[in-house]
Amino acid sequence: MRVALIGGAGFIGTNLAIHLSKNEDVTIVDRSEKYFSTMKSLDLPVKYLVAPFELDANFDEQVKNQDIVYHLASTVIPGNSNNNIANELEANIIVTCKLLDACVRQGVKKVVFISSGGAVYGKQGECPIDEDTLSYPISSYGIEKITIEKLLYLYRYIHGLDYRVVRLANPYGPYQRPNGKLGVVTTFVYEMLNDRKLQVYGDGNVVRDFIYIEDAVKAIDKVVQGESNYKTFNIGSGMGVSVNNLIAVIEHTLKKTAKVEYIHGRSADVPVNYLDINRYESIYGRLVETPLKEGIKKTADFMRDFEL
Repeated sequence: MRVALIGGAGFIGTNLAIHLSKNEDVTIVDRSEKYFSTMKSLDLPVKYLVAPFELDANFDEQVKNQDIVYHLASTVIPGNSNNNIANELEANIIVTCKLLDACVRQGVKKVVFISSGGAVYGKQGECPIDEDTLSYPISSYGIEKITIEKLLYLYRYIHGLDYRVVRLANPYGPYQRPNGKLGVVTTFVYEMLNDRKLQVYGDGNVVRDFIYIEDAVKAIDKVVQGESNYKTFNIGSGMGVSVNNLIAVIEHTLKKTAKVEYIHGRSADVPVNYLDINRYESIYGRLVETPLKEGIKKTADFMRDFEL
């Protein structure tokens, strides 16, 4: 199968490329040559295409001769997405329409959208949250994700374009940049290894669902290759962990004491979110192979090996 990863040079795309390139013909598409440096250092058997994700992009070129297209591109940082709502929605939703139009013209068989297992659901009274739960996003990031999901439904209805939606929890692990913008597990492991202060939004009681990236990409691949009638799947651990408890697990795993600074919370952060993964496990079997403590250890070992 020929597979294109649009916006594929980031954390999730790199790990997908490592996994998929074992059996598939993979092309990585991203907007700058410099973004490919990590993957090129791995000497993966993949192709590279420098191309933007914007209104004037030639998406026909990006998806030509591809069987499956993974949509990983986004201009949004979730915690800041409410700062410029109109621009963010145009830069992601309208551009995605252009991408889907090209997929239809070029005969792509399936589009895979990596959505959000947190932002699309918004504030919910009960957890774990299953795929049939109504969506009430409290950020433009969540609005963007759920709107693209609905666009995929529409394009299937109009054009017969098959699709899968992966509502992904909070992935962490190798090749995630520990810059504090995304990925609290990776960021906190990095900061503690380097004896730096951890910045926690709010009081640390926010609850999230964390999944090791290797488990996530294996599950995504099964969803894409599977023949289920379901189009949307939650991919996560099925367990909620507060930020304070996460810090305690990292401390225990690394045998270090964290220095923590609590700062003002963000309006885009829902208080509690963890996913019901029964749909996935009833069809494809056990999802989580890497418990949180083991995943933290693997992440720390990766950072030490790469001298991050």
